[in-house]
Amino acid sequence: MSDKKTNFKPVSGAVLPRYAGIATFMRLPHLAPDDADGVDIGITGVPWDGGTTNRAGARHGPRQMRDMSTLTRNYHHVSGISPYELANCADLGDSPVNPIQIEDTLDRVETHFRTIHEKGILPLTAGGDHLITLPIMRAIADKARPLGMVHFDAHTDTWDRYFGESKYTHGTPFRRAIEEGILDPKRVIQIGIRGGLYTADDKEWGLAQGIRVVEIEEYFDLGPDKVAALAREVVGGGPTYISFDVDGMDPVYAPGTGTPEIGGYSTHEAQRMIRGLRGLDLVGADVVEVSPPFDASGATALAGVTIMWEILCLMAEKVAERKRG
Repeated sequence: MSDKKTNFKPVSGAVLPRYAGIATFMRLPHLAPDDADGVDIGITGVPWDGGTTNRAGARHGPRQMRDMSTLTRNYHHVSGISPYELANCADLGDSPVNPIQIEDTLDRVETHFRTIHEKGILPLTAGGDHLITLPIMRAIADKARPLGMVHFDAHTDTWDRYFGESKYTHGTPFRRAIEEGILDPKRVIQIGIRGGLYTADDKEWGLAQGIRVVEIEEYFDLGPDKVAALAREVVGGGPTYISFDVDGMDPVYAPGTGTPEIGGYSTHEAQRMIRGLRGLDLVGADVVEVSPPFDASGATALAGVTIMWEILCLMAEKVAERKRG
């Protein structure tokens, strides 16, 4: 963790207009991971969608999310958290990827995030399709103490294979992570699950492992605050990862995504749930499946990067707590 007296700060819109300059996440300095000594939270992109099974385009997500992140500011109006006062944050660029080979990309992404993890930096990531979460977890998880996860999504992503052969798609990362022993299914909650299935078996595997699945009907019965409290109960006090697929939100709010499902929660409800996770032992997070070709307005990217900023506030507060401890 950083022992610097002065943390990096975003370039102020009062100094340089927010539409000017080279876009970086939150207008923070850009550093290579090898040069990121003293950074507490590294914001990075994985521009890859080779695990997508239908509407591609999430490979362009990190670039548009960087651009839209210039609209974020420094102080959270509800929690009062000023993340850049609590933690040293920087844009660590994009992970290397191979756009035509899945397994090679998984290795490249894992290596990138292992470098970040070995420096004691917490990763906050913009995807990319949801398969990117698997190599990130491989890089940061301790098999002696597997990760818990709060997973926002319309889909469980615990399916097995596609076309009978490929075990690595954006619909399979958490099945693989559980099989590899890096994700503890009894400390996993999935929020917003909905949409048609190919067979009833598509949702049975995760339930059999002990995953707490909150389908969208239960979500609306409980509301965002009770669901956030339930998530805290499920993951407990152990190391926890937040993975947020923007298709968990209704496509009215996030049309630019690969697998939209109507009937989801709103952007504000998503914010309320994230804020309700304050205090968890967060060790990493991602926001995935922003696909700019399906939303040239940038509204989906803005929603995604705003969720990233909400998560950043929680992570920064946890960094400060660990420094005090």
